[in-house]
Amino acid sequence: MQFKIEKEVFLKALGQIQGIIEKKHTIPILANVHINAGNNEIILTATDLEIGVRSKFSTEVIQEGKVTVSAKKLFEIIRELPDRDIIFKSKDNCWIEIKCEKSIFNLVGLSSDEYPKFPEIKSSNLLNIKSSQLNEMIDKTIFSISNDETKYNLNGIYLKYEDNKLSMISTDGHRLSYNFMNISEEFSCFEKGSILPKKGIFELRKIINKDNENLEIGIVDNNFIVIDENTILIMRLVDGEFPDYKRVIPEKSGNKAIINKNEFFHALKRISIFSSEKSKGIKINFDKNKAVLTSSNPDLGDAREEIDVTYNGQEISIGFNSKYIIDIIQAIEEEYIEFHLKDNISPGMIEPEKNKNFVSVIMPMRL
Repeated sequence: MQFKIEKEVFLKALGQIQGIIEKKHTIPILANVHINAGNNEIILTATDLEIGVRSKFSTEVIQEGKVTVSAKKLFEIIRELPDRDIIFKSKDNCWIEIKCEKSIFNLVGLSSDEYPKFPEIKSSNLLNIKSSQLNEMIDKTIFSISNDETKYNLNGIYLKYEDNKLSMISTDGHRLSYNFMNISEEFSCFEKGSILPKKGIFELRKIINKDNENLEIGIVDNNFIVIDENTILIMRLVDGEFPDYKRVIPEKSGNKAIINKNEFFHALKRISIFSSEKSKGIKINFDKNKAVLTSSNPDLGDAREEIDVTYNGQEISIGFNSKYIIDIIQAIEEEYIEFHLKDNISPGMIEPEKNKNFVSVIMPMRL
């Protein structure tokens, strides 16, 4: 096998797969990238058996062939080469020769016959969606994914279709984020509800071409599939039951504060400086068109800030993790948010003032 390729193209191709390659692997070939050259394009495949990606890139193929080589070492080599064309050639016993101007590298590879097979995808049962829509749904839910590996059913985003809505939900037990988009066509493969793994979601965000309008998504053989132009991403779904998120979202009461998002954000950042490093706890007192934010730390001191809000409900003083609120309001594009409260021991709920396709619930703290 032999091909000639621009450094920038090759580096981008190899950069996409670095997060998928396992750092600690029991199967040596999983540390490699599979390269297939033919028809004036190369096809790069990487997998850790849970997540797989296959991408096509145009290039000048001199001789067709297949080989696998260390994804990490190949990426490191290409990254340090000058911005010139690169000649990639496989030799006897799966050795690889890489030439660029006066630089020559010889790298040990492995036979492509040992590499796991990438499943064939039929696009007849896939849903068309804009990349911007999928990105927005992920951005509004990814921060609430649990990092506790023992809660495997919370280590991802729950995807479900019902009532002409495609929804994404995530929770770590302390907060919950829910976002949906209206879709005109019925899509039965999402009706059951599926949990997309956290690692797969992070890789999906890297790979999606935000300039490309249309993606195809679907579920095939317990795998979530995303097709983006010349790239296919496959991730195995998380086994387990996702909690009943509808029971967590509280009913709205009369205690609603309308808050300027940017003012609230900067006040939270300032007040949280004196909060506990571990809990990030602050207290907010809502009363008659004002919110007073306070925090204290025995080793540092205390802080207080008042901001103007629109609020005519009962006086409520309640504690929250400031980082959780900051994460939520950073996911909202609108200028104003609504903060719904029932009392000082019940969960709070935050949503945009106008666009009601996103809501986040946050549990209170004892301070």
